[in-house]
Amino acid sequence: MLQRSIALFRALRLALHIAYGLLMALIYPRLPAGMRRTILQNWSADLLNIFNVKLQAVDLGALRNGLIVSNHISWLDVFVLNSVVPMRFVAKSEVRRWPAIGWLCARANTLFIERGNARAAARINKQLGDLMQQGECLAVFPEGTSTDGAQVAHFHAFLLQPAIDASVALHPIAIRYQDESGARSTAAAYFDNISFGASMWTLLNTPRLHVRLIPTPTLHAADFERRELARRAHESISAALQQAESHKLHIALTDTQHSDTNLLPSTT
Repeated sequence: MLQRSIALFRALRLALHIAYGLLMALIYPRLPAGMRRTILQNWSADLLNIFNVKLQAVDLGALRNGLIVSNHISWLDVFVLNSVVPMRFVAKSEVRRWPAIGWLCARANTLFIERGNARAAARINKQLGDLMQQGECLAVFPEGTSTDGAQVAHFHAFLLQPAIDASVALHPIAIRYQDESGARSTAAAYFDNISFGASMWTLLNTPRLHVRLIPTPTLHAADFERRELARRAHESISAALQQAESHKLHIALTDTQHSDTNLLPSTT
């Protein structure tokens, strides 16, 4: 009963926060670039706070330009990344139709791509390359869909071509949601047949959630053809997630062994 009351209180805060975002979005595109970045970063951080999502402190301050690529677990991923480094995203066109959030993403200059439309993809890739050459920081989710976070799905290499054309840095970053103990959590996962509303309600009912952003070595995109670049980025992110999972399993095993030792009869 208490948790339901907390969830409803969070839902009220969320509604007010989205209403504030919708009002701010009316003037957002006309504001100076620096002010837009500050507003986007603060709004995203406040959204995480409403859901009681604790972000592990990471230093991504150097990622001010180039292309960021990440594994994709949740619609929340966008706001996790924006709470650290404000950036423009490439998203599937369906996102534009999400209630409220889709319109906010559009007003925040998200670039939408139509899956299966080669001509639209070529047009977006040209736009991405131009923006990166102008010094903008962009982000894509090369899996093309979200997963439960257990594995990293295949990366679509064509999404990385603009970084090669613009000869910029590519920054692979692993995203991992976890509980208080550090075990991987699916509370934020938005995949399969989960509706947007159900996903949001699950987050509102989750007492506390942690999220880690794990940077991996930067790649100079122009040094690779796109399939090789996609493979290396995929391997880097997968390895980072596997290391995080192995570390958690090691701690759990150590704790269990320590507990079992304490149960042994004393020899004194």
